Amino acid sequence: MIENSIGMTFVRIPGGTFLMGSPPDEHGRFQGETQHEVTVSRDFYLGVRAVTQAEYAKVIGANPSFFQVSPDHPVDSVSHSDAQRFCRMLSRRRDEQTAGRQYRLPTEAEWEYACRAGAKTAFSFGNDGADLARYAWYEENSGLKTHAVGSKQPNAFGLYEMHGNVWEWCSDWYSGTYYASSPSTDPQGPESGTVRVLRGGSWDSELGFLRCASRLGCAPDDTSAVVGFRVVLEQSRVNSDS
Repeated sequence: MIENSIGMTFVRIPGGTFLMGSPPDEHGRFQGETQHEVTVSRDFYLGVRAVTQAEYAKVIGANPSFFQVSPDHPVDSVSHSDAQRFCRMLSRRRDEQTAGRQYRLPTEAEWEYACRAGAKTAFSFGNDGADLARYAWYEENSGLKTHAVGSKQPNAFGLYEMHGNVWEWCSDWYSGTYYASSPSTDPQGPESGTVRVLRGGSWDSELGFLRCASRLGCAPDDTSAVVGFRVVLEQSRVNSDS
């Protein structure tokens, strides 16, 4: 586990091979989820929680969120460009540069691999949507608003709310046909596009959108109260590990 200079916590996700996408008989499945084997070749560090309003404001100096209830709620109403700017500015902070830490958005493959945490089921905890309320804030239990990050049970990697609360930006351009020709090792998404990948579902999502394989595309400059993000830490000098 690594904690950075502004209190964000990251857990090491071990590299490995998994089945990305969903089987044809998965309930709630959408097009563009063709199941295929993918290898994430390197370990990486992923934020244990979505970026909070307090963390975003500390780095950017403003809080754009629609739901400004508490600083420990996820930041919302951020564009893909906003999320990338956060990563750049956090990487430039003196303490982060001294520690050799850089930040970026996860690839879509990294995100799903981390969400599954070894699971081959629709959700990280199994196939039964009746258990979803233990792990996620979504339309049936959210009261149609965000909630404090880390308030539900984590997955097997120790990541909170990979299902629900806010959709999360990935670095990839989105294509509904990309899986048919994507590399089997460390796919980075199409070389170009008009919309970026969103993953995880949100506080107003139906159950099907919260599945590990569910994916959407959204214009990179769009903002919405259902969208936030979490980040990957890349460190050249690792001082703490778990």
